[in-house]
Amino acid sequence: MGSTKLLQNMVLAGGLALSATSMAATPSAAMLAGTCAACHGTNGSSVAVIPSLAAAPAEYFVETMKAFKSGARKATVMDRVAKGYSDEEIALMGDYFAQQKLIPMKQGFDKTKLNQGKRLHDKYCEKCHEEDGRKPDVGGILAGQSMMYLTFSMDDFLSGEREMEKDMKKKVNEMLKETDKSSIESLIHFYGSQQ
Repeated sequence: MGSTKLLQNMVLAGGLALSATSMAATPSAAMLAGTCAACHGTNGSSVAVIPSLAAAPAEYFVETMKAFKSGARKATVMDRVAKGYSDEEIALMGDYFAQQKLIPMKQGFDKTKLNQGKRLHDKYCEKCHEEDGRKPDVGGILAGQSMMYLTFSMDDFLSGEREMEKDMKKKVNEMLKETDKSSIESLIHFYGSQQ
């Protein structure tokens, strides 16, 4: 075999090796996050019952995805979807969504309930969900989320289907002891009004 032919074969082999390596590389954060758009909206701002992911803390996103992946958190679809991502990919998506601006959902709400909800938020929820639910401490963003999603989530928390964090459980129990179950609906109308 001539030296020219040998050199051509080496270049071809090197090119194939490099293309295989580049194909095995982790996709970009934007590409990974794009796979979520059909359900969670463009750049993570939902327009349906599914929760928005935009502006959620990266740690919260990662923790939630890992809980879905392990089966620790009950889900209709996400427990299967999460298994398709590596921990590295989940971290990339978490960072990506944390940097996106949340576009709150436009939805109807009851003004009387939202006023009571604002008072309840200030008394029981503001410490962990600052700025009227726009800035979370440990959980997700509540302001501007679908009121149906928030209702389903609270039903899951109250029924025990989804575990409440210690501080949340303490505050919710305190609120329900001092008020009644309609306080949950008032809070949801308050968060839904944040548009």
